[in-house]
Amino acid sequence: MNANFLQTPIDYLKGVGPNRADLLKKELGIHTFQDLLNLFPNRYLDRTQYYKIAQLQQTNSEVQIIGKITHIKTVEQKRGKRLVATFIDETGSIELVWFRGQKWIRENLKLNVPYVIFGKTNYFNGSFSMPHPEMELLDAHEKSIRSAMQPVYPSTEKLGNSGITNRVINGLMQQLFLESKNNFAETLSKPLLDELKLASKREALFNIHFPKSQAHLARAQYRLKFEELFYIQLQLIRKNLLHKSKIKGYPFDKIGDHFNTFFSEHLPFELTEAQKRVIKEIRNDLGSNAQMNRLLQGDVGSGKTIVAIMAMLIALDNGFQACLMAPTEILSVQHYNGLVEMCKNLNTSIELLTGSTKTSKRREIHEKLENGELDMLIGTHALLEEKVKFKNLGLAIVDEQHRFGVEQRSKLWHKNEYPPHVLVMTATPIPRTLAMSVYGDLDISVIDELPPGRKDIKTVHRFDANRLKVFRFIKDEISKGRQVYIVYPLIQESETMDYKDLMDGYESITREFPLPEYQVSIVHGQMKSADKEYEMNRFIKGETQIMVATTVIEVGVNVPNASVMIIESAERFGLSQLHQLRGRVGRGAEQSYCILMTSHKLSADAKTRLQTMVRTSDGFEIAEVDLKLRGPGDMMGTQQSGVLNLRIADIIKDSEILKIARSYAMQTLKADPNFASEENIPIKNTFEQLVKYRNIWNYIS
Repeated sequence: MNANFLQTPIDYLKGVGPNRADLLKKELGIHTFQDLLNLFPNRYLDRTQYYKIAQLQQTNSEVQIIGKITHIKTVEQKRGKRLVATFIDETGSIELVWFRGQKWIRENLKLNVPYVIFGKTNYFNGSFSMPHPEMELLDAHEKSIRSAMQPVYPSTEKLGNSGITNRVINGLMQQLFLESKNNFAETLSKPLLDELKLASKREALFNIHFPKSQAHLARAQYRLKFEELFYIQLQLIRKNLLHKSKIKGYPFDKIGDHFNTFFSEHLPFELTEAQKRVIKEIRNDLGSNAQMNRLLQGDVGSGKTIVAIMAMLIALDNGFQACLMAPTEILSVQHYNGLVEMCKNLNTSIELLTGSTKTSKRREIHEKLENGELDMLIGTHALLEEKVKFKNLGLAIVDEQHRFGVEQRSKLWHKNEYPPHVLVMTATPIPRTLAMSVYGDLDISVIDELPPGRKDIKTVHRFDANRLKVFRFIKDEISKGRQVYIVYPLIQESETMDYKDLMDGYESITREFPLPEYQVSIVHGQMKSADKEYEMNRFIKGETQIMVATTVIEVGVNVPNASVMIIESAERFGLSQLHQLRGRVGRGAEQSYCILMTSHKLSADAKTRLQTMVRTSDGFEIAEVDLKLRGPGDMMGTQQSGVLNLRIADIIKDSEILKIARSYAMQTLKADPNFASEENIPIKNTFEQLVKYRNIWNYIS
């Protein structure tokens, strides 16, 4: 079929008209024939069975009845009116009721003409009624394309009130198939279809909208899910391959004094096998002629920072500068202090640039950076400013990269004539299926083991009623010389939510842990940076034993002496956040604890989150549970949501299809990178169309 047919505006489909077209565009985003074709049913109803009114029982299931309307009336009620029609067959009568769209419905109802009605029945005072039934004249019902399984399409209240019912959408879909003559161009190659025994495009589209049976439907769904995921993977993998072939990187072919001296003389601990593997992957990237574009995933405390330092030293050995950008001042200061400490016996120059850096110091940093005197620069968003110019930036590292926007990161890549090698790091474990879908264009390294000697953090769930016991436990830990975090979800009291807030909590903690025996710090997002840093530093130096905070301490803060994490109203936090917060303790040699405090009122999801936290400390297992609870869009944040607007596939439920699709996408690109062979013409045509209509993520047909 001519691709242009599917791009025809929906206004031109028989039965639509300007008013319906406007509503379909606004309510469902249907602008073209292809958009309508891609409106896949939410579910399917069995429409093969017809009931008699006398057979109706007190049940919530949907029924289908043939009969006639004998009487229509409008009934006044406390709020507004309702429209009531008496519907009969040879065995009895039932009331049909409408609370909305009454004027349009009344004008279109016909008395004493056979109808087929479909809907859920209500039973009250000894009689049945059916609110807002689907209705079709028996004559039209018998002539329409019949399917044993009736599709139910996504809809909105506004569409229903305007007469665009499920039956109307079904009719428009039938009209589209009639006008297209069911002649849809194939979008996959014949070898793919044969090897995977997939339905043809025509067969799949027909059976997704008008399935002849459950088996036909399952076959159609598999084909369309595979196709959607295949083209997304094709795009991501091709982007990665093109990136490697076209964007030349600086070849770091030397492993010199900086790296070797650090590795042999100053490494603070033995590297884990996972760290060694990741460093080898990074070295291979840096040694090639292509720009490195790698994501480093590692659970909290897995040792990503040491890997980043060693990558930066390779850049120095090859005569290049390196930078590390972190999302918060606290984290960038911590990275800076760690680097200075670890590299103090190496001949390197390291500086810190943040929003708080004084003007005179900034000028000095800018000058040293441009003339090449400065080897490594650590900082926050301040690194992205126009004035920050490197002499020869060879490696850019971004920590907690999901906290930076795409445009922000790209500013860093353009700090040089050639783009620097790029390493992005995250302590948020990403499930494999999600990583394939969101970061499929990056090479991914995973540090999946913790350094030896680390003790598992003991995690328990306690209710508010146990608070006094928890306080006694905190006092015992402080008496051993340990420090404690207490984290709250809110900064100020919320009238609508019965949760502890930070200020109220701070007051109760200072009462329970009074001066001069105890010192308590407080940190939250509304404080000035200088005040926040002052309080954090007091805690880091051990001048305060308790840190009362919001989630501002979630990422990166490293206080080895802190051994207890109390999370108040833990039911308010997502799994990923709970796991990140727990990772603030357990950084020293002592046994650490995480106590999840909640009220007794817990939703099913909250219970699952808390049980998961108590059961496991495996970040990847936690991420899988989180993905199932929240879904991919919420988990990755809004900047990634476009990637996950899938029409028919579900990356959680269809993870096996995703793996197969990625495997075949890789095979296809490896064998024929430009889709030049005759058998890949359907793939080439489809891919070009996707790019042309900028619809790679939502494309099916």
